[in-house]
Amino acid sequence: MVILLAEDDQKIAEFVEQALEKEHYTVEVARTGDDALKKASVNDYDLMVLDIMLPGKNGFEVCRELRSLGLKMPILMLTARRMTDDKVQALNEGADDYLVKPFDLNEFLARIRALTRRGAELKSQKLAVGNLVLDTATHEVYRGEQSIKLTSKEYRILEYLMRHPGVVCSRIMINEHVWGFNYVKSNIIDVYMSRLRSKINSGLTDPMIVTVHGTGYKIKDPLAFQKINAKEKIQINQ
Repeated sequence: MVILLAEDDQKIAEFVEQALEKEHYTVEVARTGDDALKKASVNDYDLMVLDIMLPGKNGFEVCRELRSLGLKMPILMLTARRMTDDKVQALNEGADDYLVKPFDLNEFLARIRALTRRGAELKSQKLAVGNLVLDTATHEVYRGEQSIKLTSKEYRILEYLMRHPGVVCSRIMINEHVWGFNYVKSNIIDVYMSRLRSKINSGLTDPMIVTVHGTGYKIKDPLAFQKINAKEKIQINQ
């Protein structure tokens, strides 16, 4: 998931960014209200953490304009302003939640998880492709009974692939959901994919993660494809 953090205080921004990245979120930072509005208008974020007191347009204005554009991503106001009138205004402008600084990190992360679960289509806590299981709550990955240890970026890539089983995911798509909208060289993505495949495909004669040459990558259930092929052979023999 990609989160836009609009915060002009460098220390707070770095603290929040590091905390979110440890939870396997991809974070982009905007230092001004105008930059936050521009980024949110052109990129597809899963959630926005928005300070009120920003240079340029303030958080109220940013939130109001984003909602006027029809953008429905969850917005968490994170601010030192604790007056009830400020909270009421933030919610009236379209914010989904409001947290006052200084804040407890565990509470902040719990609110982030709650907001990302909202929406018409709730995302499953556990993802499964064949005997490969990824738990988005504990960040544990198993293939059968075997635990697989992944780096943060390997985990994000795998989660994205498993949310789109059988779908070819281009390098651009993977880039946006793992590195955000600051593009990296395709060979860097290929290096991470190579490491991930060696961990996931280990011991498989028919790999789960495959390269679609010239396009990208996809994940599949080898057993499911074997069953389909077996049915096709039976029909041909008949």
